[in-house]
Amino acid sequence: MPERTTVRLPPDLLSRAKRKAAAQGRTLTALIEDGLRLVVVDSLRQRPKRIMPRVSKARGGLMPGVDLSDLSSLQEIDDQEYARRVGRTR
Repeated sequence: MPERTTVRLPPDLLSRAKRKAAAQGRTLTALIEDGLRLVVVDSLRQRPKRIMPRVSKARGGLMPGVDLSDLSSLQEIDDQEYARRVGRTR
């Protein structure tokens, strides 16, 4: 069973909708239903397509001189990279 609801519309829009419904021999409810269906279906069609991130095809391994078991050298490499990036922005 359809549910009742209250809709607040500007007076000019309401009078135009009533005239349109009467001219088509329909109820105002039917006109509003069709309008809502058009909007809902249209918004589903315009949903942005899902964009997948690019996948790297790069091959290789660690940079020369990187030892994953030596945390202090990893921190030093990270600090050097940070210093390079900060140096470029200034």
